[in-house]
Amino acid sequence: MKAMVIVRGADGRKMELQDAPVPKPGTKELLIKVKAAALNRADLFRVQGTFPYTTRPGMPDIIGGEAAGIVTDMGDKVGGFAVGDRVMGMCLGGYAEFTTIHQSLAFPVPDNLSWEEAAAVPVSFMTEHNAIITTGRLKVGESVLVNGASSGVGIAAIQIAKLWGAKPLIVMAGSPEKLDALSALGADLGINYKTENFKDAVLAATDGKGVDLIIDHVGGPHLADNLKCIALKGRLVSVGRLAGIVGELNMDLLALKRVKLIGVTFRTRTMSERINIARKVMTDILPLLATGRLKPVIDRIFPLDQAVDAHKYMSSNIQFGKIVLSVSS
Repeated sequence: MKAMVIVRGADGRKMELQDAPVPKPGTKELLIKVKAAALNRADLFRVQGTFPYTTRPGMPDIIGGEAAGIVTDMGDKVGGFAVGDRVMGMCLGGYAEFTTIHQSLAFPVPDNLSWEEAAAVPVSFMTEHNAIITTGRLKVGESVLVNGASSGVGIAAIQIAKLWGAKPLIVMAGSPEKLDALSALGADLGINYKTENFKDAVLAATDGKGVDLIIDHVGGPHLADNLKCIALKGRLVSVGRLAGIVGELNMDLLALKRVKLIGVTFRTRTMSERINIARKVMTDILPLLATGRLKPVIDRIFPLDQAVDAHKYMSSNIQFGKIVLSVSS
């Protein structure tokens, strides 16, 4: 099969399209013929060597953490699936013509989703459902701030928060065009972080109270102001740290506001924890995807052999929504 493999040389690490063996499914795994694979920021860091992750024993170092495709084989302890099923899920080595997905992390693809849309679902919607509903414990009528809102995970966060009753739903992005698009997705207020002081804007929008829940995809540089514009007994969930991992923390303000500061990541989650998240998404999110009330937003589609260009495009930070690789017809 063809796959995007990390190679190491005198000039550092890079991705390269190579021939690779088709992976063999484990006892509880599905082998899928990949139709599409979605990019995530972690993929960039994996190529750079700054993001630790697991590879399949005996396989080359193939990038890609989520994919969608057709089941072609399965392990002897798999139940509930059949060859020919359309599935999507988190995986190892999604930038390839074949990959494997654990049966408990595989979701059926709703008929109304394209392959590219299906590939864009697993990471974003599992991450944000866990951050907003399970960890953030959003209640109807509570106010929410989503920063880094024009990313794939940010757009998933906006849609989930809106459907679960956030009011007002405040979002941050770096251009008027992106803010207009986020408004069309349900945001009540958009803040251009390049031209506005977001802390002041949030406090003004909430009559000085601050927001009940912050879903943070930016990280260190926003920590101090996040804490200043969060409400008493608010929850700050650190999902991503795209702009830096170190920030200034006023511990007295943290204590005075009795804020819950919560970090989330899949990197340290056990398989049982991932499965538990997947089950909740199957119950809460999949039916909404099937009816179109939730929908992944695709910015651009690249063919598999242009994955390097896709990574360069993601690094530009100009995209709105997910970037996807089309793998096979």
